[in-house]
Amino acid sequence: MNLNWSDITHVTKADPAKELPADIDVLDRTDAVLVGGSDGVTAENTLDTIRAIKRRFPEKPVLQEPYSSSHVSTDTVEEADFVAIPAVYNGDKEHFVEKHVDLFTEVGSEPDEIFGTGLPVLGDLIASKGLDVVSRMANKIIGEGYVIQNLESTAAEVSGVDAAYSSEQVAGAALATESFYGFPVFYLEYSGTYGGPADVEAAATYLDDTVFLYGGGIDRKQRADEIIDAGADAIVVGDCFHEDPERFLETIPSRS
Repeated sequence: MNLNWSDITHVTKADPAKELPADIDVLDRTDAVLVGGSDGVTAENTLDTIRAIKRRFPEKPVLQEPYSSSHVSTDTVEEADFVAIPAVYNGDKEHFVEKHVDLFTEVGSEPDEIFGTGLPVLGDLIASKGLDVVSRMANKIIGEGYVIQNLESTAAEVSGVDAAYSSEQVAGAALATESFYGFPVFYLEYSGTYGGPADVEAAATYLDDTVFLYGGGIDRKQRADEIIDAGADAIVVGDCFHEDPERFLETIPSRS
């Protein structure tokens, strides 16, 4: 499956640790689904979630976003269309530097096994899942330059984030994503709170070729439009998908 980001303005975040709505037909209005979460996620419930969505919407792009190797299995890699790997700029080094150095250490010692993966991936996938699984991921990996701004979120706790970035630092992370790291996606995550347009405007200045995703507190069209107008390419909606599908439908941007 090809992923045409120019057609995507609305992404749904489906948390495998939460029940899907009784009627998942609301996903007909979203452009892509990102399956992942920070707490209570396993490879098994991730696989169940991916399969349930793909059964109903076989042509809709479904991406797995693992935070740990325990979220990944051969089956999840095969069932998902893409695997989005977050590199958290303002997290601890274990969630950026160490995991990627681990990967390239393995690449250096066994280059023929996973040559061509191109983008950093969670290094502990190598140790726990083996080179064959990572090799199968080669054409599916999407690297995400990631900034987490809600210090009270589980995502911040899991990633070792103890300080939010200023708008200037968000802009710097965006610039690093595009001009240095070369990740195809920059993700600004507010995890259930609404961050507003200021950080979005700061980051968008430096993103020409990189897809810009914003997540956090989008619970109505006005906020979705505000974030898109500030420069994000797409908004990511999670909580109200699980909690209030009718409100979820109100988050579709005007330009969707």
